[in-house]
Amino acid sequence: MYERKALVIDREVDKMGMGKYQWYIWGLCGLGYFLDLLWAQAFGLIATPLQQELGFNTDQLGNIFTAFSSGLCAGAFVWGVLVDIIGRRAAFNGTVLITCIFGLCLGAPDTYNAILVLTAFNGFGIGGNIPIDTTICLEFLPKDRRFLLAMLSIFQPLGVVVCSGIAYGFVPKFNCLNNVDVPACSGSSLSPPDCLPSCFNVPKGEACCSKGDNMGWRYLTYCLGGISLFVFVLRFFLFTFQESPKFLLSKGKDEEAIKVIQHVAKVNGQETSLTMATFNALENSFGTRGAAVELPGGVILTKKHWTEKVKFELMRMKILFSSAMLIRLTLLVWVIYAFDYWGFSIAGSFLPTILLKKNSAINVSISETYRDYIIIYLPGIVGVALGALMVKVNRVGRKWAMVISSALMATSLFLFAAVNTQASNVGLNVMEYFFQSMFNAVLYGWTPEAFPAPVRGTASGIASFWGRLFSIWAPLVAARILDDNLNGPLYMAGAGVFVCTIAVMFLPSKAFDLNALMGK
Repeated sequence: MYERKALVIDREVDKMGMGKYQWYIWGLCGLGYFLDLLWAQAFGLIATPLQQELGFNTDQLGNIFTAFSSGLCAGAFVWGVLVDIIGRRAAFNGTVLITCIFGLCLGAPDTYNAILVLTAFNGFGIGGNIPIDTTICLEFLPKDRRFLLAMLSIFQPLGVVVCSGIAYGFVPKFNCLNNVDVPACSGSSLSPPDCLPSCFNVPKGEACCSKGDNMGWRYLTYCLGGISLFVFVLRFFLFTFQESPKFLLSKGKDEEAIKVIQHVAKVNGQETSLTMATFNALENSFGTRGAAVELPGGVILTKKHWTEKVKFELMRMKILFSSAMLIRLTLLVWVIYAFDYWGFSIAGSFLPTILLKKNSAINVSISETYRDYIIIYLPGIVGVALGALMVKVNRVGRKWAMVISSALMATSLFLFAAVNTQASNVGLNVMEYFFQSMFNAVLYGWTPEAFPAPVRGTASGIASFWGRLFSIWAPLVAARILDDNLNGPLYMAGAGVFVCTIAVMFLPSKAFDLNALMGK
């Protein structure tokens, strides 16, 4: 009965088409993607000035990325499950609220441990964005506009470019490296002995890198916190987000689901013929009038104690293993997310530092390096658009778009390890981020489509959880390798992405059958 009512809802959404309400939802969900990469990029860009001010060793550099990834991991799992329990609306606003609160506080502490704690909580808020936003967007988009799910990822390179642009304005100007007239310090990661040491590592009165001389990275985090707050205001105060009708149906709240559809139609300047009489007629035809809606598992949720409801919601995860195809799909998606995050978390965390060191060796200034970051990440916008386009191309589709983009992303990482000129450094970084953006655009848009609606948020959240889990310890390993071998992290990242390529090739063909998927 749930599936039949959900199909009626789908038909009403399809009849409305892509109206104003859908565009609002798409834009606001896109801002969740924007924040995800806005903050992820920031920690790679502030790593060197942060290290110089606080005086920790290079092998501890991975701690900040691990703290962020730990928060992302917990957030992906908790919010991914909560979105199917407390609803899309509360999760939609809660993630951004947590992000802006801890983001605004991030520039205040003077100790590394305090920064690590705030970074983890900031990551906890951000971690729920992608599984929640894809789920929400999918449930409000008409079928003929499902390609816009992949296009949501266009906001990610925008976030990276905005972060890089703000960093270019602040970090080169307000950092300790500019307070020492030594060319070898430009773009260093504390290796030259004549760079300013941290004030924590020298006796009082000696020249050192103090907080007042190194405010650039703090100005960057304040700006990003302000942007996150603006997104929360847009979501909570300026736009009235309606709960997902499919979520309401899954809780037996048919009348509320109908009211949501009526509200969406009103915002779009349209009318809907959907009423309770439609659902009553459906129930009568199956002899179930007056019964509460049952989700897979056979447990009626109405009038149950909250502990029983939570237990049942967790039991729903069995749906992911209810058939041979779903078992294969679920496990391979976990592998893909795990090694995708392995690859791009190492790349996102250490490519800025590696580029800084490589440019330093060929006498490229820190200002030029931060300018290069903007050049590197702008083409990622085109990568997302190409990914969304390729899913429509015959004989390519989602599967081969992911195979091609992941293979080329891994290739670019290996090539970057083998060369060191300014042109090749920029060009190969552009190639890496271009295909990373393309791959993730297709992956994030396809994942919620591939799973049944009652566990759509849970499936996306758990897949993201595995990715975040791998991104916790990958930077720790990469940081230790970086201390001995500058190119080691690049080989680690490239190998992980090649695992994704192989896993995608073994995904079941039915998981890419659009007609079957749209029926869900």
